[in-house]
Amino acid sequence: MLGAVMDKFTADGAQDDLFPTVALLRDVPECGLLRGQVGTVVESLDAEMALVEFSDDEGRAYAVAACRRDALLPLRTTPLAA
Repeated sequence: MLGAVMDKFTADGAQDDLFPTVALLRDVPECGLLRGQVGTVVESLDAEMALVEFSDDEGRAYAVAACRRDALLPLRTTPLAA
């Protein structure tokens, strides 16, 4: 089921849109991040990993973490085309 949600992430690690917003599906305790925190993918590291920046409401980054793609849920704010 999650595979259908992750369709924005291609097999080679590229994203369809620039700087996608994602939510963590798992805690990343070494970075002080909890499941559900929202970040922005700023770089594709490889097919399995992405660099994600987490910022506060003022736009100040408080963490940057290499995250497994299977631990990220892409968030959508616009409807998908039918």
